[in-house]
Amino acid sequence: MIRKRIETVREMMKIQKVDIYVVFTDDYHMSEYAGDYFAQRQFLSGFTGSAGTLVITAGEAALFTDGRYFVQAEKQLCGTGIKLMKSGCKGVPTLSQYCEEMLEDCGIIGFDGRCVSSDQGAALEKIALKKKSHINYNFNPVGKIWKDRPDFPMSSAYDLTVGQTRWEKIEELRKRVSEKNATAHIIAALDDICWLMNIRGSDVKCNPVIMSYLYITENEVVLYTDECRFDEEIKQEFNDNNVIIKPYESIYDDIAEIRNEKVLADKKRLNYNLYKLLEEGSDRGVQIIEAENPSVLMKAVKNSSEIKNLKEVHIDDGAAVTKFSFWLKQAVKSGKNITEADAASYLDKLRSNIKDYIDLSFDTISAYGENAAMMHYHAEDETAAILKPYGMLLVDSGGQYLRGTTDVTRTFALGEVTDEMKRHFTLTLKGMLSLASAKFLRGCSGYSLDILARAPLWNEGIDYRCGTGHGVGYLLNVHEAPNAFRWKYNSASAEWAVLEPGMVTSDEPGVYIDGKYGIRIENEILCVHDYENEYGEFLKFDMLTCVPIDLELVDKSLLDDNDRRRLNDYHEWVYNSLAGYMDDNELKLLTEATHKI
Repeated sequence: MIRKRIETVREMMKIQKVDIYVVFTDDYHMSEYAGDYFAQRQFLSGFTGSAGTLVITAGEAALFTDGRYFVQAEKQLCGTGIKLMKSGCKGVPTLSQYCEEMLEDCGIIGFDGRCVSSDQGAALEKIALKKKSHINYNFNPVGKIWKDRPDFPMSSAYDLTVGQTRWEKIEELRKRVSEKNATAHIIAALDDICWLMNIRGSDVKCNPVIMSYLYITENEVVLYTDECRFDEEIKQEFNDNNVIIKPYESIYDDIAEIRNEKVLADKKRLNYNLYKLLEEGSDRGVQIIEAENPSVLMKAVKNSSEIKNLKEVHIDDGAAVTKFSFWLKQAVKSGKNITEADAASYLDKLRSNIKDYIDLSFDTISAYGENAAMMHYHAEDETAAILKPYGMLLVDSGGQYLRGTTDVTRTFALGEVTDEMKRHFTLTLKGMLSLASAKFLRGCSGYSLDILARAPLWNEGIDYRCGTGHGVGYLLNVHEAPNAFRWKYNSASAEWAVLEPGMVTSDEPGVYIDGKYGIRIENEILCVHDYENEYGEFLKFDMLTCVPIDLELVDKSLLDDNDRRRLNDYHEWVYNSLAGYMDDNELKLLTEATHKI
């Protein structure tokens, strides 16, 4: 089926004289997780990972993806004829290098400019110019051959105001736009728009957003989405505050008519077609001010009301995960026929009973044995592994609540485990606790601190092919820029930010041994003020995630006094926070799970 689809595309490429067709994963808004309607790369390749780019030429097809998905991609591409390009590995060209190598002089690169960022589109345009070639940024063959394509998302929107009104946010945004010497601002990032306007929806699975664009001037706000999404109360409030709602697609016509504005535009978060329209406006007096959306940093710093809610919901969420761990171990030990998918479903159900529950924050990862070596493995009902009373189960999960977003990973011993497993688990634990316990001067970014999590593993010649942590939204995207923990600087990345009090970031080192097992321990941590002296302001992290660490997997001989103190202090807090949620039997199990070592 995949081979046939690619051949059909090649026929269309031949008709349009397109030599290279680049298929990106993105929707029209550069969202990390695109809805089913936008799964064009998946449709053509069969690869279901959230990150990857497919390149099709007359002679070959290649899929580029990162280290999170190498194992998964190898399996899913098997038999398709598509080459796997392991991005970042020695000897593997970048996407740009590959396209330049494959493009003949006077050729054409085709892509859908709505599904590629302006930065990426410009890079392809540069390659074309270098090879005396051209681009066709309205090339979209998938739209013609995908007969049973899912419907375009159309969910209702609802109000979410926590600690700050939408009008306060807009005024602060206008101030920051003005500071950039801009008179207008275009926003295409869905989470930025929904945060700014204090609205949420369900257009993207697990991401509570609506498909929309926003254009803001000094006196006007134009929201491009379908008016039927809103109830009369919200529409009246918008009308009273000079917010105009226009049809979703009409932004392209409107941008083409802008005159005499200095427009702040974030190239990383704006699709290529929109950016080209802005560029073409230069003869109408349009100037582009290239800068990051101010809302990115604004929403990353949670306000006091959001922080209060997050602390509460993490306790509720942690109680559910902890109850799940007790059920899991007892069920496997008793010999029940439980699969990875069964375990995920049980945890998902526990979460759904929590106050203010909206949805999962991503599809629960429940991975047993060698499956856990695939960082974003998803267990299907038909093929899910049966859990046995030996080895480990990795469970990465989270929920969307009115009180915020959660993301937690625990690796559980299901019975007998090897010394190697315990060693790797303990090294991972040491790294997680070390980063979470950091004290640092204000001005540090995640690049400064990442080594704290990796050092125990690097000292053993071990690494994990991903970042150590990501920002987390508030009833928004579970992966949220601009804060993150990374060791390798990438100028193209949006995750560069200086850490500020109020930012929430995940702390999740791990070990992934292909064909054997995977280990990850993930806590969300909140950046807070610690103290100030003659050297500056010192910051630290407070734990948000409240779930016991599996002591059956800890090799105590690898822990120093600091490690023991950190683990014992954490478990004391976990016990005190969760004890009230437990029945008598669960309280006994919680006592055992959090005992001092």
